[in-house]
Amino acid sequence: MADALADLIAPDLDVLFCGINPGLLAAATGHHFAGRNNRFWRVLHLAGFTPTEISPLDDREILRYGCGLTAVVPRPTARADQLSRAEFAVAGAAFQQKVAQHAPRFVAFLGKAAYSALSGQREVAWGLQSARIEHARVWVLPNTSGRNRAFGLDDLIDAYRELHSAAIT
Repeated sequence: MADALADLIAPDLDVLFCGINPGLLAAATGHHFAGRNNRFWRVLHLAGFTPTEISPLDDREILRYGCGLTAVVPRPTARADQLSRAEFAVAGAAFQQKVAQHAPRFVAFLGKAAYSALSGQREVAWGLQSARIEHARVWVLPNTSGRNRAFGLDDLIDAYRELHSAAIT
C-alpha cells in the first residue's frame, strides 16, 4: 500500500483545501494533485489564489499564498468510493483536531462527499455552509478531478473564484 500523503499546512492559513483522500499517484510521488488530468493547480491559479500555475512538483509553494492542503482520510486509493464509512468516522476526530491546531479561516472541501461524511448531512449545497469546523468557515467546492465531468473548467474557476473573493476580504 502507498504511504499517506503529507499535509501542506501551517498556522493561520486563509484557506485549507481538503480532499477526500490522496490518489495513488499523488501518494506515490509525494505531491498533491499530481495526476495529469486533475485541474486543481490550473483552477487555483485562474481563480486568483496564485499568481502563476504551480506545478505539482512545487506543491509546497501553495503555503506562500496563504493556502494549504490536506485530506479527510489519509489512505490513498484509486477512487474515493473505495473508502468505507468507518474510515471517515475514524478520520473525523483527527481532522477536527488538525483544524483546531492550525486555525485556518476557511476549510474548503473539494467535493460534497468528504463534507457530507464528516457532517452527517445527506444533502450538501455548494459554497459557504452555515456550520463551522472549530472556528473555520466551511466551503464546499466541486472536485477538480478529471473524473468530475459535471463541471467544466469555467464552472470550476467560477466556484473557486467565489471562495477566493470571500477569503481575501
